[in-house]
Amino acid sequence: MTRSDRRDFLQHSLGALAAVALTPSLAELAPLAGRSDDLTVAIVGAGRQGRAMLQELSKMDGVVVAAICDTDPGRLKKALRRLRGLRGYASVEELLEKEADVGAVLVATPTHLHKDPAVAALAAGKHVYCEAPLAASVEDSAAIAKAARASDKVFAAGFLARSNPVYRLARSFFVSGTLRDLAYLRAQDDEKSSWRVASPDAERERLLNWRLDESVSLGLPGELGSHQFDAFSWFLGAYPTSVRGSGSVRVHDDGRKVADTVTCELGYDDGLRLQWASTLGNSYDGRYEVYKGSMASFKLAWTHGWMFKEADAPTQGWEVYANRQNFHNDEGITLIADATKLAAQGKLKDGVGLIETPLYYGLADFVKCIAEGASPACGAEAAHRSTVVGVAAARATVSGDEVAIAAEDLELR
Repeated sequence: MTRSDRRDFLQHSLGALAAVALTPSLAELAPLAGRSDDLTVAIVGAGRQGRAMLQELSKMDGVVVAAICDTDPGRLKKALRRLRGLRGYASVEELLEKEADVGAVLVATPTHLHKDPAVAALAAGKHVYCEAPLAASVEDSAAIAKAARASDKVFAAGFLARSNPVYRLARSFFVSGTLRDLAYLRAQDDEKSSWRVASPDAERERLLNWRLDESVSLGLPGELGSHQFDAFSWFLGAYPTSVRGSGSVRVHDDGRKVADTVTCELGYDDGLRLQWASTLGNSYDGRYEVYKGSMASFKLAWTHGWMFKEADAPTQGWEVYANRQNFHNDEGITLIADATKLAAQGKLKDGVGLIETPLYYGLADFVKCIAEGASPACGAEAAHRSTVVGVAAARATVSGDEVAIAAEDLELR
């Protein structure tokens, strides 16, 4: 989408969206209400993300986790201890054969192992939720997306900005033209972590440290950056056309070849630029995205969000009710769902931040879409496009060259 196309889109959208600028409602922030019928699910992958899914699904009435699968006996045993009555399997094939009543399968394996369980579950007629990025290669990502397209079941991907109530609220302001002309984009994902997992067994340790294996890992740009790149693409309605990157091992000098510190620049066809950085050596300021426009800026940090208006920005009236926070010399308006209603009740500060984790809202959206026969916040084709961007960023970081992202690269063929 060119700059003129985007301006036309905003002008046509302004009238329709202004009235709903303070959605989503409090109902979207609250835990998922009970269903009229139970949804039985299975989880493939009993590692950190699989266990996190177990935790979030336990909050949802009407959702029953029946089985979990993992090729690692130790992890599988640990997961089975977390929930009474949970059945364990060492292979996806056995799970699908013996758990015919399972309606949905959640794929939480390492990224490069997503394809086989996702495609098998779709072929078996199951709804599928797959962690993001979809895969560690464009080919595997396309295979998953094509299988999802050929299925009549719900397929959702774990790019969680799209189901996040704070981000949905911010996007409603964005598409209504609140920021006006975009100047630039910036983001980071910093954490103090080695990504290394220790094990007394050398082979098990190799498998557990797949993110440090340069033959299968997308590194920081793919594993972390792709989620933020997807958020920008969703807001902009456009995908980057090029990416440059560089990375090195700055902190964890333990023999790894996968960079622990990375910077990328993503370019769009209208000249807009996104600066992205990530390190495993320092956690200061964590994870966030910044959108800077001529009339306002957003800072979105996954559980919280703020808008900073310029002094010459037009007043829209609702600001008088807004909760505010100071950031050095700037004052941010906190992005709060249902802000006007909360203000009238004197409970404005109660609405600051998410009630649940971003993962919860992604899974809740998946469950709701199954119940209602609706399209998920992030479906297979959108997830494939953002996976392609993540793969390109990983390639650029390793090679040091600019990698072009053509329109045809983003489409399923």
